[in-house]
Amino acid sequence: MTLNSLTIAEARDRLRARDISAAELTDACLSAIEGAGALNAFVHQTPEIARAQAEAADARLASGDAPAMCGIPVGIKDLFCTKGVPSQAASRILAGFRPEYESTVTQNLFDAGAVMLGKLNMDEFAMGSSNETSVYGPAVNPWKIDAPLTPGGSSGGSAAAVAADLCLAATGTDTGGSIRQPAAFTGTVGLKPTYGRVSRWGTIAFASSLDQAGPMTRTVRDAAIMLGAMASVDPKDSTSADRPVPDYEAALTGDIRGKKIGIPREYRMDGMPAEIDALWQQGAEMLRDAGAEIVEISLPHTKYALPAYYVIAPAEASSNLARYDGVRYGRRAKLAAGDGITEMYEKTRAEGFGPEVQRRVMVGTYVLSAGFYDAYYNRARKVRALIKRDFDQAFAEGIDTILTPATPSAAFALGSMKDADPVEMYLNDVFTVTVNLAGLPGLAVPAGLDAQGLPLGLQLIGRPWDEGNLLNHGAVLEKAAGFVAKPARWW
Repeated sequence: MTLNSLTIAEARDRLRARDISAAELTDACLSAIEGAGALNAFVHQTPEIARAQAEAADARLASGDAPAMCGIPVGIKDLFCTKGVPSQAASRILAGFRPEYESTVTQNLFDAGAVMLGKLNMDEFAMGSSNETSVYGPAVNPWKIDAPLTPGGSSGGSAAAVAADLCLAATGTDTGGSIRQPAAFTGTVGLKPTYGRVSRWGTIAFASSLDQAGPMTRTVRDAAIMLGAMASVDPKDSTSADRPVPDYEAALTGDIRGKKIGIPREYRMDGMPAEIDALWQQGAEMLRDAGAEIVEISLPHTKYALPAYYVIAPAEASSNLARYDGVRYGRRAKLAAGDGITEMYEKTRAEGFGPEVQRRVMVGTYVLSAGFYDAYYNRARKVRALIKRDFDQAFAEGIDTILTPATPSAAFALGSMKDADPVEMYLNDVFTVTVNLAGLPGLAVPAGLDAQGLPLGLQLIGRPWDEGNLLNHGAVLEKAAGFVAKPARWW
């Protein structure tokens, strides 16, 4: 086994035993990145920073002061501001932006001794489900059949990097499924924590009431370890919850006897591929075999989730992205003689934002405008409250976690949606957006392969603030599924 293919837990134990050094582990990952240009996962490499952090980690390990993430090489999604390193949300409008500050998540990871290998590809401003809206070009899924496949979005670079063993783990963000869908497409584990569990400060905003950062890893245990390092209360983020961060790894007892698993009947969609349905049933059987009780539940407002999400998210995006106008924020367009402030705004935003971001900003501006606010935005907020109530009622009736598919299909070919209606792409989020609207934790676990040999994932939804229990259910599912498949190296 190569060093770069170790899990966080394996690497941690070997680092603490002084069997390997953080410098060796980091060099193995840097070499893997050098040879993986075809995946386009890393868009800004930081080898000097990585080697300096690895050296510092080795010193901590030698002194016996070694948190779980000490010496672990990770990739950072380009949405997180990292001091002195390009942080441009895969957008032309932030080209050349090097923050003078560190996001709380990256600071927490560095304080825990993690090593940053570089910044990872993503959809522009996290708007997309295929990583094709990126100014850097698409990231490519390491899993391949004939044509290059999407690694999912928006955290496509993060998923591809973890699946291809370029880093041991990566940060992602999830606004409507942007951690869980790419994880399912690449055979990796993706955790979206409860809204407020992880600070959003220093993470470039898409939709502030939905965005949440989380870990993308190879195993559920690794997700538990990394979440413990990422999560914290943060006075700089008013939405960050003042709650102690539990020992998530200690919660992985493997015992779910007597737990109730909800199966929502509304998630059985018309036209759902038979493979997805079969995998879902197998997942329920695995949990039943482990001693859990399987209960059919109803989440009646699920059918309104996608339309509500695609009103609320663009509305918040149009508000958040209004600041990028070339005056204080954003790269200013070149102006012609006689151009005034109106032309500057128009040209800057037309050049700086790609088509998908423009589409969402326009939709968002429309639903917030006078005359349409009540018809769209206010109505969507009311639907959101009903979706949350559905979940609250299910949990009040004793449900511990909810099992659903993670995605409506396996990874699709890059470019295959180019001429499709945008709504077709949005349907990729059908199983995931409810979790963001309700602010709940969600976990994608690889559970099987489709007929073409591509990974498929299942999603577990947990009670608010109960990531420990959610991860424990995920670990049981992971063990029962026994997913060990890896993509054949072609890059």
